[in-house]
Amino acid sequence: MDPASSHPAPALLPLISTVLLLLAPAVPAGIPLNLNWQLGSAYEEGYYKEGDFLLGAIIDLHHLWKALAINTKAKPCRIRYYTDEYLQHFRHHLVVIYAVEEINSNEKLLPNVTLGYHIYDSLAYESQAQKHIFRILSGGRNMIPNYLCSSGGVLAAFIGDKSSPTSLSMATLIRIYHYTQISYGAMDPIFTDRLRFPFFYRTVPDGYAQHGAIVQILQHFGWNWVGILASDAESDQMGSWELKGQIMRSGLCVEYLVTVSGKFSRKEGEQKRVESVLRRATAKVIILYNSSDNVKWFLLMNKRMELPDAVWINLGLDFYPTDHGFEVIFFNGSLGLSIKRGNIPGFTDFLYSLSPQKYPDNMRLKWAWSWTFRCHYNGTNPEELPWETLPCSGSESLLDLPQNKYDAYNFRTTYSIYTAVYALAQALHAMISEAPSKAKGTVGLKKGFQSWQLRHYAQNVGFATASEEFFFDEYGGRPARYDIVNWAVLPDLSVTQETVGHFDSTAPESQRLLINDSAIRWHHRFTQLPQSLCTEPCEPGYRKSPQEGKPPCCYACVQCPEGEISSTMDTDSCLACPEDHWSNQGRDQCIPRIRDFLSYEDPLSAALVCVALVLTLITVLVLGVFILYRDTPIVRANNRNLSYMLLLFLIMSFLCSLLFMGPPDNLTCQLRQVSFGIVFTGSVSSVLAKTITVILAFKATKPGGKLRKWLGNRMSFSLVLICSLVQALLCTTWLIRSPPFPDYDTWSVKGQIILQCNEGSVPAFYMVVGYMGFLAALSFLVAFLVRKVPDRYNEAQLITFSMLGFCSVWVSFIPAHLSTKGKYTVAVEIFAILASGAGLLACIFVPKCYIILIRPELNAREKPMIIRGDISAER
Repeated sequence: MDPASSHPAPALLPLISTVLLLLAPAVPAGIPLNLNWQLGSAYEEGYYKEGDFLLGAIIDLHHLWKALAINTKAKPCRIRYYTDEYLQHFRHHLVVIYAVEEINSNEKLLPNVTLGYHIYDSLAYESQAQKHIFRILSGGRNMIPNYLCSSGGVLAAFIGDKSSPTSLSMATLIRIYHYTQISYGAMDPIFTDRLRFPFFYRTVPDGYAQHGAIVQILQHFGWNWVGILASDAESDQMGSWELKGQIMRSGLCVEYLVTVSGKFSRKEGEQKRVESVLRRATAKVIILYNSSDNVKWFLLMNKRMELPDAVWINLGLDFYPTDHGFEVIFFNGSLGLSIKRGNIPGFTDFLYSLSPQKYPDNMRLKWAWSWTFRCHYNGTNPEELPWETLPCSGSESLLDLPQNKYDAYNFRTTYSIYTAVYALAQALHAMISEAPSKAKGTVGLKKGFQSWQLRHYAQNVGFATASEEFFFDEYGGRPARYDIVNWAVLPDLSVTQETVGHFDSTAPESQRLLINDSAIRWHHRFTQLPQSLCTEPCEPGYRKSPQEGKPPCCYACVQCPEGEISSTMDTDSCLACPEDHWSNQGRDQCIPRIRDFLSYEDPLSAALVCVALVLTLITVLVLGVFILYRDTPIVRANNRNLSYMLLLFLIMSFLCSLLFMGPPDNLTCQLRQVSFGIVFTGSVSSVLAKTITVILAFKATKPGGKLRKWLGNRMSFSLVLICSLVQALLCTTWLIRSPPFPDYDTWSVKGQIILQCNEGSVPAFYMVVGYMGFLAALSFLVAFLVRKVPDRYNEAQLITFSMLGFCSVWVSFIPAHLSTKGKYTVAVEIFAILASGAGLLACIFVPKCYIILIRPELNAREKPMIIRGDISAER
């Protein structure tokens, strides 16, 4: 086709240039902003500006479902598609023009080169977007694939679209021609595939980046039980399941995931199905996973559906619950993630300057004006409006509109389009700057331009805007930066949108999410922070116990066992207290254990001390009696020096029991067992020596006999000394190899820490006790054999009874020692010491004291044999 003959200019209306506004300081004064547009059919209106290089822009200005539903009385070709949201979206076309004019007036960016544009409305519909791409590729209004019917500027790149489906349809077509495409709203993760979409870029983050923000929001408010309502779009289905997985991996739970079918296909019974799920649900947080308008349309078509009071979290980044005010009932107090707001210098003043009086040829503006102010403007047909209207007075001003209806301060999608235009301009500037010197002229640049060349420069683009440093990541997207917005219903049913927090994936982990809780307006039915939990949080002192067959968030609260605590709400496990602490009754804090030992203040200790002192006093008195009556026969019989020695050992044994009381330390732990072992060995060996003395005294009856030389103090003292030295050797070995040491016991008695002496070597302890037992058994055996020796003062029978009691006490001591705990173990040993010593004192010396003090007539010599025995004993 001949390009000249197919140029679209003769078929188009004349281009009308109108000065809109002197730009803000970012644009030099006196440079006008031209709004050039052309009229086509109802769906084919577009803007066009000639330039050396052209940007093809497919902008989502309307929604096709709105265009079909607004006025059913009108003929199809006359259907208008303006709504209350039109003014919010109208700026999306204007910001392209605004940015291009800024760039063209900037002497440092693309000098000596002008930018132009083709701008069309995609209607958020794939076929419309593709049709306009062919129109732009053909260079005019006519769609002739693979033919360029224009001799104007060179097409450089494409911008668009907002939704993922239309952007995908565009990318599929554009990549055939190797043109760079920058979307300003498509978040589908499919575009991260650089092999499949090497020419695709976007000024918004990957949609999955929202998932991390959602999880942190749920954790911030303590919500672990949520529902997900998603559209049946393929990207939403995949994204909602991915979101569910990420929520569950973070330890939170999803009660349900419900799918709502497309807006033009209503499945039978779908309303009842969705309503049934929502009404049975207990989750108070519902996440809307809705990149399209399916869920919003579903709620529009089912106004009477009974929905629970819930906090809605919206993931559609350009969501405004303002259609006719009806769905504010559902979304009052809801939260959402929005593209981070950006600053466009001078654009606010430009938007507020719009009016049909200034631009009388702009029919789009007239229709938007008529719809917004409920009047009809010159050139508009009042019959095509859904209400009866009067002519516009001309005094209507955009400054009089509430911010929720016409917000010219919060630029989000508009800012994304603005940065997309600048990104392409910067990439084109870098490419032109590196062009060979012979191709620097405008004609040379246009002739040498290849569409695929711009891709490399777009990937490496970087520049500063009024709000941030701009760059593309390795997947052609932007870092995840969101504003957290809160929608609240005002008394007049208008909706206000406030930014209450921010999320920045590039910040440190602890600073990624920042939310001002006090700035949030919750649904009026929530008197405090809404809770969404499957199970009420476990109080301190309890832990979560999973229940079989239920999600992890549905658990039972089980009290911590003794010795463990949980000091925070909803803990997964209890923490063990330190060894010297124990859990309190509420199991929410560790308290110091009761330090338990046999202290002198304890009643049991006081009783044992009293018994020990009384027995010591009695023993001292007996010793005094024996010394006072030392020359009487009953004292002299059986070696009175042994009796003195035995009484002294008994005194020391009663006193050594005091070492077992009080808090144990290294000295007392070592002294108590050693002193007990040696002193009691001395006592038992003294008894053994007395028994042997009785045997020798009555066996050595012949003067000059061999046994008579063994009679006397030497043999007795030697026997006591040898037996005591053996015990001392055992104790010394014990102290050297593994001595007793202070220890504590935290397991025997709950809530107590028992201070005690660790024996060090248990075998050594039982060897010491066993040696004493051996001597006692030997004494008992010898005394038993000579118990019937005919002697008036024979004490063999007394020794037999004393040893029988002694052995009985210590045989009973072993199981009692092993079965008691805490201070009672020490008390049992003290009792054994006192009881065995008291047995010796009572069985051996009390009968003699009775004779000495009460029956002195029995304390006299009557037979020579007795005298011989006494004399022999005294030798």
